Amino acid sequence: MKSVVLQKDIDERVVMLGKYIAETGATVRAAAERFGISKSTVHKDVSRRLKNLDFDLFIKVSEILSTNRAERHIRGGMATKIKYLAKSNPTSP
Repeated sequence: MKSVVLQKDIDERVVMLGKYIAETGATVRAAAERFGISKSTVHKDVSRRLKNLDFDLFIKVSEILSTNRAERHIRGGMATKIKYLAKSNPTSP
């Protein structure tokens, strides 16, 4: 009985994660932070479990994650740029 309840909770979480990523375009890291779970869990949920629960949602999420993966080096470069600009131009309090 407990196993069935736990599986239901996991299935609900998987669909909730998928909907959140599809609606917001969130990264795996952002979704993990929002739901209070690890990035590994989010990735496994949306890349494996979601496929069996809601295939259409899985396709949408896969496209978003693919886009995020393609853009991550750009976001990382921008973060580094901002970091070093802030160091070179400190503002006086």
